[in-house]
Amino acid sequence: MGVSGCGKSTVGQLIADSLGCLFRDGDGFHPAANVAKMKAGTPLNDEDRRPWLLAIQQFMRATHASGQDAVVACSALKESYRDLLLRGEPWVRFVHLTGPREVIEERMKARAGHFMPVTLLDSQLATLETPTDAWAEDIRRTPAEIAASVVARIRSGQPG
Repeated sequence: MGVSGCGKSTVGQLIADSLGCLFRDGDGFHPAANVAKMKAGTPLNDEDRRPWLLAIQQFMRATHASGQDAVVACSALKESYRDLLLRGEPWVRFVHLTGPREVIEERMKARAGHFMPVTLLDSQLATLETPTDAWAEDIRRTPAEIAASVVARIRSGQPG
């Protein structure tokens, strides 16, 4: 979890690869109207996000019920969003990728073809409710270092 541009997709894929499980990018669960709104530079509101979060929740429940594990990259900016994403379930862990605004902005500027414009970074940072119950990982480390840290915590059975 974290704001756009913090590396959720890259790190999430590395974690899933290390654990031999599924990976899904939360961006793929957005309805077309949400993508269009973000492309136009308009921040999403709670009403916009609810169907998106519920679609991710449905995927998480179905995957867990089938006996599979998965990593999902999702901004999950507010406590209420994390609640919808099953915070508190013993099989759910949140990893907060966090770092300086300048680093995130540079990453957003460098990526090509993403629908989220840099102009929405400040609205994401304003919306972010920093979690107290997530594993925090500093994005100034390499994606491989972050993924290795998270995988080690998961394998050790550390609660999250």
